Amino acid sequence: MTETLDIIIIGAGPIGLACGIAAQNAGLSHVILEKGCLVNSLYNYPLNMTFFSTADRLEIGNLPFPSIHAKPNRSEALEYYRRVADAKKLNINLFEEVTNITSLGEQYGVQTTKGTYRGHHVIIAVGFYDIPNLLNIPGEELPKVRHYYFDPHYYYRQKVLVVGANNSSADVALETWRKGAEVTMVIREAELGRVKYWTKPDLENRIAEGSIKAYFNSKLTAIRETEVDILTPEGAITLENDYVMAMTGYQPNFDFLRKIGVHLSPDFKRYPFYNPETMETNLKGVFLAGVICGGMDTHVWFIENSRVHADQIVNTILARRAALV
Repeated sequence: MTETLDIIIIGAGPIGLACGIAAQNAGLSHVILEKGCLVNSLYNYPLNMTFFSTADRLEIGNLPFPSIHAKPNRSEALEYYRRVADAKKLNINLFEEVTNITSLGEQYGVQTTKGTYRGHHVIIAVGFYDIPNLLNIPGEELPKVRHYYFDPHYYYRQKVLVVGANNSSADVALETWRKGAEVTMVIREAELGRVKYWTKPDLENRIAEGSIKAYFNSKLTAIRETEVDILTPEGAITLENDYVMAMTGYQPNFDFLRKIGVHLSPDFKRYPFYNPETMETNLKGVFLAGVICGGMDTHVWFIENSRVHADQIVNTILARRAALV
């Protein structure tokens, strides 16, 4: 495109939408580029997922989020953010993946699978749901291994092994068990991890009564077509198995950040560099917003506490413009 935009936003999740709204309110031209559907990560959440937060903490653009539940679910969130995008008439291009960002002096060129854009500023507001953390064990490439979970009905009368100790693992274990699966959990730690307060007692009771078998202080070591190997404190065991649900978490696209020149911390967390007051990276005019700011520490930033990034960034841009006048 020949037009030079004020802001190019990468990612049409809730925070990307919030950035678009902030740009629009400030009279700044923008486009939001999304490689999938609107709020793509939320769309890929489990069918029956319920948010930890109340609806008011998920609101953006001063638009109320009506919910018939104390805590909204996935379908309500999809409906809400669709209505926000329509009500605000945001400029969004869906199913258009950004492949590179290059410096053009005082501007940036953004290349996508469908074209090229030019902008004065870029906001990277992508999530971390597209790249799973791998187990790195033999057999992980088998089709029976799933890093994503949608509907429990599929696993009726199947032997399901759930790897992990946090919210996703707890939901998968309970939902598949209630739909008739034979469920076993493998947990590296001595106890359950971050689990919603209304879910944790339910799972603990199912484990205590033996309905769900849990191996603590254990790890999955190998996967085969009809069985798995687990290393427990009492020694190695082999179990019959139909599906492995590896709920081991996800990570941002660090390769993309490195490719465009954003600095990452050298440790395992790989925190991307940014100024917490302006959200600007080491690249002048390139900003981060939302969960990507946490690197591998994916339990720091959420919709609730990163909505403010949109105003921080736009206020920074406006202040710099005013200083030039």
